[in-house]
Amino acid sequence: MKAYLAVKFHEDRNKALIEGLSEALNKAGITTTVMVRDHEKWGEVKFSPNELMKLAFSIIDRSDMVMVEFSEKGVGLGIEAGYAHAKNIPVIVIAKENSEISNTLRGIAKEVIFYETPEELTEKMSHLSK
Repeated sequence: MKAYLAVKFHEDRNKALIEGLSEALNKAGITTTVMVRDHEKWGEVKFSPNELMKLAFSIIDRSDMVMVEFSEKGVGLGIEAGYAHAKNIPVIVIAKENSEISNTLRGIAKEVIFYETPEELTEKMSHLSK
């Protein structure tokens, strides 16, 4: 299974979280593509907003699902989730325990999964790769 992992990136604080999420999902049989890691190379490669969205949509089109890490809200996350939903690509929302998930995002999500540590996702997500 291939997943586009949509996550809000902050250079100073969540690179380890992104890597941990990707590792946990990989152990569950889900290969991830993360825009900031795989294409922007952690901020070293710059795209115009138009180029970035075209690339994101192209990757989503080739994915089995879109996983939205929604512990922190972000406009781009909503755009990516909405695009996937419009293309009938399943949207799975993952978020840290006690995160607020909007009714709009819940409405298009196939599933919402809460976690305390990225490692928990391996077991919680393994059913998706079958």
